[in-house]
Amino acid sequence: MSRKDTEESMSQTQPPALSMYSQVDVTPTSSPQVLAVAATEQTELLREVLAAQDRTNELLEELVSVMAASHKQRAQELHQWKNANPELSAACRDAAEQLSRVQVDYLERITQEIDDTADDMSYGEFMMNEFVDRFGPRLAHLNGMIQVFAQLSSAPNDAKSQA
Repeated sequence: MSRKDTEESMSQTQPPALSMYSQVDVTPTSSPQVLAVAATEQTELLREVLAAQDRTNELLEELVSVMAASHKQRAQELHQWKNANPELSAACRDAAEQLSRVQVDYLERITQEIDDTADDMSYGEFMMNEFVDRFGPRLAHLNGMIQVFAQLSSAPNDAKSQA
């Protein structure tokens, strides 16, 4: 075979190379006026969103100031009560500490009960309800009482400064 025949046969067996580039039409389909109107609408919507966000921030600031004032007033009243009743405040602290120890013992009994009856509680709704009825209200009330005593008690620094 001659060189010319070889070149012709090679060119016939290879497919023509595909173009890596294509032509894309990027002309706008709408007129510049429509685009300007859309941009104006978008700007107006963003201004409305910004105004709503500003109003939300104002409301949140008002809410924080009201809550802070309420908290400050409550703290002042509690401080006045502690100053007016120093012995009772100290007794509340002792009661809170003792109830905390009782709570620890109670929690140990509850966890032991859970260890003993976990399988029964997971398979039987009656056992779960029995457990919750037996321990739930007492634990909730105990937690509430500890919280009240702790709030009414004088902190250790307060007691030392009063003595």
